[in-house]
Amino acid sequence: MDELLEAVDVVADSGFEGVVTWLLRLIGLLALFGGLGLWLGTELGLLWLPAVLILVGFVLLVAPSVLLLLAEFA
Repeated sequence: MDELLEAVDVVADSGFEGVVTWLLRLIGLLALFGGLGLWLGTELGLLWLPAVLILVGFVLLVAPSVLLLLAEFA
């Protein structure tokens, strides 16, 4: 966890925190919509791959904000 916070701190110090945050959010949004598309486009119910994509997409949407907030307090 310390290494992750250190990497986030380096990104925040470099001035690219906004770019990295929005890039991770965009990837998360694509994963979320991809998972929803696979889930709703198939007739087999909830599959593992769409569920994982939805979970990863949600985490990538929320994680950048949380990590930058933790880096500011650390």
